[in-house]
Amino acid sequence: MRNTSRKVAVVGTGFVGTSIAYSMINQGITNELVLIDVNQEKAEGEALDLLDGMSWAQENVKVWAGDYQDCADANIVVITAGVNQKPGQTRLELIDINAGIITDVVNKIMQSGFDGILVVASNPVDVLTYSAWRASGLPSNRVVGTGTTLDTTRFRKEIAAKLQIDPRSIHGYIIGEHGDSEVAVWSHTTVGGKPLLEFIVQNNRLTVDDLTELAESVKNTAYEIIDRKQATFYGIGMSVARIVKAILNNEQAVLPVSAYLNGEYGEKDLFTGVPSVVDQNGVREIIELNIDPSERKKFAISSQQLREVIESLDLSKK
Repeated sequence: MRNTSRKVAVVGTGFVGTSIAYSMINQGITNELVLIDVNQEKAEGEALDLLDGMSWAQENVKVWAGDYQDCADANIVVITAGVNQKPGQTRLELIDINAGIITDVVNKIMQSGFDGILVVASNPVDVLTYSAWRASGLPSNRVVGTGTTLDTTRFRKEIAAKLQIDPRSIHGYIIGEHGDSEVAVWSHTTVGGKPLLEFIVQNNRLTVDDLTELAESVKNTAYEIIDRKQATFYGIGMSVARIVKAILNNEQAVLPVSAYLNGEYGEKDLFTGVPSVVDQNGVREIIELNIDPSERKKFAISSQQLREVIESLDLSKK
């Protein structure tokens, strides 16, 4: 059931923040949208630009450039603030600068009296979601990172292209870090309900080598895009809009967001991308897949890498 109040604040009006705002307006997800940025004029310009198309939107949305006090009664605050990934740079290399930025942003959000759900889209998203949770004091279920939602839609797109099947009929996940240690879960990937590994054997369309190449392609997609246009923003914009929609509409949708693990998959005290039930309270529960031993080993390695970064920033619990 859709909430009457659907107010969303977006912190950061760069390419990602504005793509999120544009996606939400076009899909009729929010009815109040406030844009917040250290560059107030930029936020004002983006709000005016979005308002120019309002007569073509699904519904009339109130859009304005505001400040952190406007977060007080927001249902969701989406955080995109931070330094962008540069060509040749990994997401984890952004951490030193962006961890400080996120902590400062979250402190300002919470000082407004905000009591909703935080959605973190800044990179490296898994570590910064942990940082945002620690700074906010909110329950872990109400701090949600974008996780591997974008990686997963890339994954399904690539499989669909290889098999010439609608990507919406492909079901499977990328889990773990939104980054170089992400894990393709082939053991739980299906085509029209049929296990992919069984499907490709019977149809002779893909080989094991093809699957390895496909997973590498998915992992490196962001680098390919950044090399060509300096940033990625449309895909993540639509992915964040999907998460926000699931929360505002209490969908109980299963999405591979960055969620807090407390024993699931044998891991504790970190946020990482795993299939999770997303509803009006954020992450209701984590769907723990019975992944095969090789996938579990890769997931453990990914989790350990994230944990080491968290410990290096002194964010972990004492």
